Amino acid sequence: MTKYQYETVTVTIIDKVAHVQMNRPKKLNSFNPALIRDVRTVFQDLGEDRDIGAIVVSGSGRMFTAGLDLTETAISLESEGDLARLAYSKRAHLKEFQGAFTAIEECDKPVIAAVHSGCYGAGVDMITACDMRYCTKDALFCVKEVDIGLAADVGSLQRLPKVIGNQSLVRELCYTGRNFYADEALQHGLVNRVYDTQEELIAEALKMAALIATKSPVAVVGTKHNLLYARDHSVREALDYTVTWSSAMLNTEDIPKSFAAFVSKEPAKYSKL
Repeated sequence: MTKYQYETVTVTIIDKVAHVQMNRPKKLNSFNPALIRDVRTVFQDLGEDRDIGAIVVSGSGRMFTAGLDLTETAISLESEGDLARLAYSKRAHLKEFQGAFTAIEECDKPVIAAVHSGCYGAGVDMITACDMRYCTKDALFCVKEVDIGLAADVGSLQRLPKVIGNQSLVRELCYTGRNFYADEALQHGLVNRVYDTQEELIAEALKMAALIATKSPVAVVGTKHNLLYARDHSVREALDYTVTWSSAMLNTEDIPKSFAAFVSKEPAKYSKL
């Protein structure tokens, strides 16, 4: 039994790879307070586990996720009382929800989203915080928030434009709430690959995660960290930051180990991070 036990997610460890599966199939893996809490906690926990090199996240049952569970995560419509206090309460709730997906982005381990069938609303927020995205041919994506009277507020409007790099398309998707299917998602770079079945999808995602987990953990964490920094800063700022990062990290034993492995044509054996 894995040491990772949560109410709404399951974790399977396969060598150096963790498979995180949202596990509310009867509710279509919709996000209630428990799932929001567990997603944040599991990625914080796995990020601190030196035995893990990469992570795959998927959904159990019929679809990846139906988005926000409106039956358990009701949006407060209170209008009486001090408006500042009412707003402050909403702010705390939104920051908690954002934090669940930011934990994926800030996790030192690369995270691959494996999406089958529907990925609605908060699901898009979630997968855009991941490093890579794969899906099945029946997958569809939908920034659904506009249809319930609000602007997406836990990541899609901030991350989706930087994932697909097309402001016009992002605005169309977010203004209309239309479905965005697997072939179009592949064409515009939201996903890397499309697979016929969920079984093939999970197998290939785990295979890619296992490949990443064979690499130098110093190199992988540095790559993720600097890619995120570069996304949010100018080229000059990112180059300057990389100088500081590498001046420390180039002292790693992983570099001579990697050269030796290349010469001997034997896989390198790296120490835990």
